Amino acid sequence: MSEVIHADHHDDHAHGPAKGMLRWLYTTNHKDIGTLYLWFSFAMFLIGGVMALVIRTELFQPGLQFIEPEFFNQMTTNHGLIMVFGAIMPAFVGLANWLIPMQVGAPDMALPRMNNLSFWILPFAFSMMISTLFMEGGGPNFGWTFYAPLSTTYAPDSVTYFIFAVHLMGASSIMGSINIIATILNMRAPGMTLMKMPMFVWTWLITAYLLIAVMPVLAGAVTMMLFDIHFNTSFFNAAGGGDPVMFQHIFWFFGHPEVYIMILPAFGIVSHIIPTFARKQLFGYTSMVYAVASIAFLSFIVWAHHMFTVGMPLAGQLFFMYSTMLIAVPTGVKVFNWIATMWRGSMTFETPMLFAIAFVVLFTMGGFSGLMLAITPADYQYHDTYFVVAHFHYVLVPGALFSIIAAVYFWIPKWTGKMYDESLGKLHFWLSFIGVNVTFFPQHFSGLAGMPRRIPDYALQFADFNMVSSIGAFIFGFSQLFFLYVVIKTIRSGAPAKGRSWEGAKGLEWILPSPAPYHSFTYPPEVKSEEVHG
Repeated sequence: MSEVIHADHHDDHAHGPAKGMLRWLYTTNHKDIGTLYLWFSFAMFLIGGVMALVIRTELFQPGLQFIEPEFFNQMTTNHGLIMVFGAIMPAFVGLANWLIPMQVGAPDMALPRMNNLSFWILPFAFSMMISTLFMEGGGPNFGWTFYAPLSTTYAPDSVTYFIFAVHLMGASSIMGSINIIATILNMRAPGMTLMKMPMFVWTWLITAYLLIAVMPVLAGAVTMMLFDIHFNTSFFNAAGGGDPVMFQHIFWFFGHPEVYIMILPAFGIVSHIIPTFARKQLFGYTSMVYAVASIAFLSFIVWAHHMFTVGMPLAGQLFFMYSTMLIAVPTGVKVFNWIATMWRGSMTFETPMLFAIAFVVLFTMGGFSGLMLAITPADYQYHDTYFVVAHFHYVLVPGALFSIIAAVYFWIPKWTGKMYDESLGKLHFWLSFIGVNVTFFPQHFSGLAGMPRRIPDYALQFADFNMVSSIGAFIFGFSQLFFLYVVIKTIRSGAPAKGRSWEGAKGLEWILPSPAPYHSFTYPPEVKSEEVHG
């Protein structure tokens, strides 16, 4: 292995972690903070998952079965917000905390105290948001996109707490992003030029810039909501000269880059796992970097494809249609590169590889349905139906979520020093794979047949597809409890892992012993070969 001249690390327990709760409260160690993020995101994933199962239980049969429509709306709103801001994003930040310093040969993150603060804001923000469900008038009930005037004129009183929670989440994201950029640009090991960085580091560098660019836009939108509710302004109130469509423009100018914030780090993860188990170098590393950058740039100029039905002028519709279809080009480059990496490789199918291959196949399907939605006249039919629900869940569940699960299986030997049980991992994969397809594939057909989204009751013609969807949701949901069991079993009683836990794994993190010492690199390793990016 020619990638390193020397890689001194020390495992001096005199400088190890404090004991007990205070260790986690005061920690500035990137591994501890990464662990906190990952466990927090899993807890939020389970809470958001319970809300999803409440929704699917109600939709198991037509008619109002278990809950009132008002509570159904609160469940759809909170499910979306918790999964996006509480599960997917903190999981990626947790992975960034754990992996980026080890992958670039840094001793820690650049701004460790701010790192601690950026995590500890989150439990307060989400406690505040979930507590709105128990307030008089109920929690937010206007969908995760919180369109005005539903979220301003007709909102429950608890919406003010929701706005404050969103501000806190945004502050946490911005602090985390500044930290990641500072670490990557200033703390790389000697010899690691930008074009030698691992793909996960590249995808996070670009994602961090996206977050810094769009989080203030979201903050502006919720601040305008706050003023409309409490100070009699009329940003979004047509009666006072405001414009509800302006809210949609502001929200989606944030919301579309946000979609890529939730998928770009996934591209990085998969770009590590596929070369490892194909035992080949990543095909087209440079083109992958440029493709990620292109996707990030294009994400800023496509926002109004969510709004084709608001009465946009024809020129606007054409611009947003063509610019959206353009995103398929760099995305296609990435998919081609992953397939080319697997082509004629000595592939083995361990659990991380199974999740990575499922990611490539199912994310591509989600991308194709996105292209269908990009076509303006067709979108008039798909808009606000279950076809859209199927599309973005195919991108976010087998996309973002599968990549996070793949990353846990791939790097857990490095984190814990223990190997997971391969047969249990594969069982978890197949339960998840079957569950996710049984849940979301039928929703394409319900949507094409005209079933609107966010409704607690529906016509009899949609009954069969909804019943199948609900059964799939329970399979998928409960298989994630099995994942929790696999992780805890690994931590407690897994077989000892080698330093380079996977044959063919490339990158600086694999030259450290397993588990990785509390302080990774006292002296930066000197990178000699371009083999570092896997």
